[in-house]
Amino acid sequence: MGPLPRTLELFYDVLSPYSWLGFEVLCRYQKLWNVQLRLRPALIAGIMKDSGNKPPAMLPRKGKYLRSDLRLQGEHFQVPIRFPKDFFSVILEKGSVSAMRFLTALSMQRPELLEKVSRELWMRVWSRDEDITEPQSILAAAERAGMSAEDARALLEKTATPQVKNQLRETTEAACRYGAFGLPVTVAHVDGQTHMLFGSDRMELLAHLLGEKWMGPAPPVLSARL
Repeated sequence: MGPLPRTLELFYDVLSPYSWLGFEVLCRYQKLWNVQLRLRPALIAGIMKDSGNKPPAMLPRKGKYLRSDLRLQGEHFQVPIRFPKDFFSVILEKGSVSAMRFLTALSMQRPELLEKVSRELWMRVWSRDEDITEPQSILAAAERAGMSAEDARALLEKTATPQVKNQLRETTEAACRYGAFGLPVTVAHVDGQTHMLFGSDRMELLAHLLGEKWMGPAPPVLSARL
């Protein structure tokens, strides 16, 4: 019997661009590091409220830095991030409840599509400056990620059910219990211990905890393991 795979839980919200960076890195490394990656859609607004935190862009200096940092991080991580034109409307007014309920329903019904649909929603809001709140926007993302129109509509109907709403709430509360005060949060279960890491810039530390090699945010296709 071989070694049991180490488990990583990634709590994320598509409203968070740094969650996108962490998401892509973990998707790239999961096979290289022989880890079981569990994607956990959560609601960043709920985590911020529970922890008493505030969006960094609420402070002018942090907001200015955020634009520059995301541009450089996008280049470094090889993720096509572009700042939305109406940033405050996207982040503070429209939010992500509908999108995250859809991803929650997807995780419950069609988990094999969760990675692709999550990525497409990030592409909409953080690369193409498109809406992610209206039903047609969510359906468009799902279909572009490979879902049939019929399946996508059926899943969208489930987002209004208590089961989906409760699951999103429970996942958000789980992140808070781990100590989350924002997103992304990566929870590593290694050798009987649990480690909570905040942000997309802790991947080298994660590699250390796993006893694995860090080869940058975009590792080469071929590795010593292959």
